[in-house]
Amino acid sequence: MVNYLSKPYEKKELEKILNPTIKNWFFSKFKEFSEPQLYGVMEIHKRNNILISAPTGGTKTLTSFLSVLNELVDSAEKGILEDKVYCIYVSPLKALNEDIKVNLIEPLKEIEDIAGRKLGIRVAVRTGDTPTSERAKMTKKPPHILITTPESLGILLTTIKFREHFKKVDWCIIDEIHSLAEGKRGVHLSLSLERLQHLCGHMTRVGLSATIAPLDEIAEYLVGYEKNKPRQCKIVDVQFNKKMDLKVLCPVKDLIATTGSELHNNLYKLLHDLIQEHKTTLIFTNTRSATERVVYNLQDMFPKFYTDKNIGAHHGSLGKAKRHGIEDRLRKGEMKVVVSSTSLELGLDIGFIDLVVCLTSPKSVARLAQRLGRSGHKLHETIKGRLIAMDRDDLVECSVMLKDVLERKIDRVHIPVNCLDVLAQQIDGMAIEDTWDVKEVFKVVKQSYNYKDLSKKDFDAVIDYLAGKYTSLEDRHVYAKIWHKNDRIGRRGKMGRVIYMTNIGTIPDETHVLVKIGDHVVGKIDEGFLEKLKRGDIFVLGGQKYEFLFSRGMTAQVRSSVQRPPTIPSWYSEMLPLNFDLAVEIGKFRRLVDGKLNTGKSKKEIIGFIDDYLHVDKNSAKGIYDYIKEQHMYAHVANDKRIVIENYSDDSKKYIIFHSMYGRRVNDCLSRVIGYAAGKIRGRDIEIGINDNGFYLASDKMLMIEPILKLIKSSRMRELAELAINKTEILSRRFRHCAGRAFMILRNYMGRKKRVGRQQVSSMILMNAVKRISKDFPILKEARREVLEDLMDIENATLILKGIEEGKIKIKEVNTTTPSPFAFNLIMQGYTDVLRMEDKIEFLKRLHSYVLAKIGQKQKFNED
Repeated sequence: MVNYLSKPYEKKELEKILNPTIKNWFFSKFKEFSEPQLYGVMEIHKRNNILISAPTGGTKTLTSFLSVLNELVDSAEKGILEDKVYCIYVSPLKALNEDIKVNLIEPLKEIEDIAGRKLGIRVAVRTGDTPTSERAKMTKKPPHILITTPESLGILLTTIKFREHFKKVDWCIIDEIHSLAEGKRGVHLSLSLERLQHLCGHMTRVGLSATIAPLDEIAEYLVGYEKNKPRQCKIVDVQFNKKMDLKVLCPVKDLIATTGSELHNNLYKLLHDLIQEHKTTLIFTNTRSATERVVYNLQDMFPKFYTDKNIGAHHGSLGKAKRHGIEDRLRKGEMKVVVSSTSLELGLDIGFIDLVVCLTSPKSVARLAQRLGRSGHKLHETIKGRLIAMDRDDLVECSVMLKDVLERKIDRVHIPVNCLDVLAQQIDGMAIEDTWDVKEVFKVVKQSYNYKDLSKKDFDAVIDYLAGKYTSLEDRHVYAKIWHKNDRIGRRGKMGRVIYMTNIGTIPDETHVLVKIGDHVVGKIDEGFLEKLKRGDIFVLGGQKYEFLFSRGMTAQVRSSVQRPPTIPSWYSEMLPLNFDLAVEIGKFRRLVDGKLNTGKSKKEIIGFIDDYLHVDKNSAKGIYDYIKEQHMYAHVANDKRIVIENYSDDSKKYIIFHSMYGRRVNDCLSRVIGYAAGKIRGRDIEIGINDNGFYLASDKMLMIEPILKLIKSSRMRELAELAINKTEILSRRFRHCAGRAFMILRNYMGRKKRVGRQQVSSMILMNAVKRISKDFPILKEARREVLEDLMDIENATLILKGIEEGKIKIKEVNTTTPSPFAFNLIMQGYTDVLRMEDKIEFLKRLHSYVLAKIGQKQKFNED
């Protein structure tokens, strides 16, 4: 049963349970208990499961550890401290683990000083970076507090000697739970927690997160299920009324009537001014390439102010030593500015930051709140942030997002369910640790939130695969992992444990893909980018345009001398998708403004409404008004309850442009299904382009949308989507990832690492083999599920189609002679790499003038 704690405990109640030494230490450091501590410490002391949600810097970590330290110190002073693991702390980041270790060891030294003697409380970190000698010490003498990652916890659960130390675990703390829950690492962790609970009997689970929704669902993910019901869990939702100083800024007054060089220069002047007005600034971009570019341009334009000593980049592609160096210098206050992609979003202690700048939209309210929380990190400090919008879509997006942050509307996290590849890996681990009754395995698996709805059929299919039922796969070197006899399973083969230990985990190996014309190498692209390509797509590499033909292993074959414009921007694989909840909020805002335009409200009234609704300055309000007004007068304004279909032709192509304001994950799904249906009618592939605000279909001949839409019913959405992705790169690559997790493809074997290219070739052969066995072979079925549910959003795409069928979402079709303002960004996205910024801005201005001229032919453009 999940329920919210309605009121905090009294200070005297907490003081009563604290050991005198802990009590003296606490009040020597802090004047009073924080609100999360008044709610959470007693519940953790009582061994109740609890989810604590509070803003960054809200003392969540100390809240989770105070009861643990209290018991350990009390036991140490009474001489009853056992050689066992009392508490396991799990976080998604190795760096965060080291941080926690440092922040625990220092207080323990202070507590020992107050106690006047050594207490012997041991804290240790166990990750992939832990030296062998340290691991051996932990096995002989376990830490009382073990700090680890999901992957290392999975290994320890299967390690014979260390398992003994887990038999009396009292607490398990999951930090940054929202970050784990939304991916397969979280699925893996959820099953590990159930295995741990099965081993130790009862264990208190504590979840920590700064920004999260929906809390009820996350709480159920944390505690799991028992007898088809969520286990007991208390929820603490503490939202401090921390002061916020937040604004949306534009580098220029008019995002259209400006040159590329003006936009560029003004942006960096704005950034420079903001940095110089503050002690330490943290700038977030959305891509690693943009991170490097911002650092380079600041140093290039303001060399006297920025050197390698006070500015730096921080992202996942940098080496560990480089990242740790930046983090250490931040803590010491030596950095004036650090630019990051997403690597500094989580709760790493990076010292005092007095300003956070987000360069363009972070695409999610939760992500924005997390980023902004890096400033004013301490309890009573002001959160100060600036969002810089670089185009008109971005301006609308940032403004609505800021409104949601101020009103504390957090978008929902997507939690993957019934992941059969992770299930196969964990069942293999369970068989290695012991022999199991199959019914007991199914019972333990079903206790995980992620598998509460798992069917017996899918479970049995995974068992059959692991037990080697499909003997034809042995020709492809896929052998049985477990034995299955008389409804029991166990480890099969002497190498099973080594294979498991060296291949465990859910993060796939990825590398660059060589781009070739015949045997001639023309460059490299990211594998994530290759996933998005289909035959005939045009992309830019090194300033040249290429047409994608096919891929084999880690090589993509292309041809040059392409006259058509690009269909995929080169930065596509790095783009963060717009969250569906936020997309709907943006659509709602557009509907409200469009309604006021329809009822003849004046410009002054509408700008006043925008200013009040979005908390933006007058320049931004005017920019948003102009943008929506132009679209309103030229065509129709798409919103959360209206999809606009725009038919447009140029000299070489016929376009059907769908203005669907539901985010890229939904649009990816809709575009593939509609494109598949159109291709079947035409008998040839259709060009597709997508972004967060819509998608287009393009062909050399006119496409009639009505017969295409008649083919698609919401009741058949899943079936059609599976057909649409059946022969795509994205399914092929994702099958490799799933096959790796399920140990069909071994990344490491007999001390040798299998290159990603070899893995991909193996997976393509394997995929054909399992298709011959069954279209519902569990790992193939999982690859389709991952593409449609995790990468795309088939659930909400189906709801959109159903809304159209029921008349809740209207469709408005228009014919245009040039793309409308909203459509232009979609069609032109691939040109970002071809046109210099100066050329792009000039092109935009010419198109803008043309649109206004067209509007003028229809209706006098009277602003009032």
